[in-house]
Amino acid sequence: MAVLIRRGDEDAGAVLIKVNRLELGCQVYSQIRDEHGQLAWFAGTGSDLVPESEADAYIQRQAHYDADLWVVEVEDPKANYGLSGPVVAV
Repeated sequence: MAVLIRRGDEDAGAVLIKVNRLELGCQVYSQIRDEHGQLAWFAGTGSDLVPESEADAYIQRQAHYDADLWVVEVEDPKANYGLSGPVVAV
């Protein structure tokens, strides 16, 4: 299940995806461009799962910097969800 939890500007704003593994924790990914200009993802909360409160705090910090931020939450208890692009380190 996926839910839009924050609606940004229709023409602007970054996109975050919060992958919620429920009791196991969460990861938040930010959509970026790689060195070739291709869409990619950055693991904003790190490579490991974090408690949901940490994921939500990360989202709130990002919303402070970008009022046009879009956030989608995906419930994924079985780790079936795959991002539509590579996850890169910056």
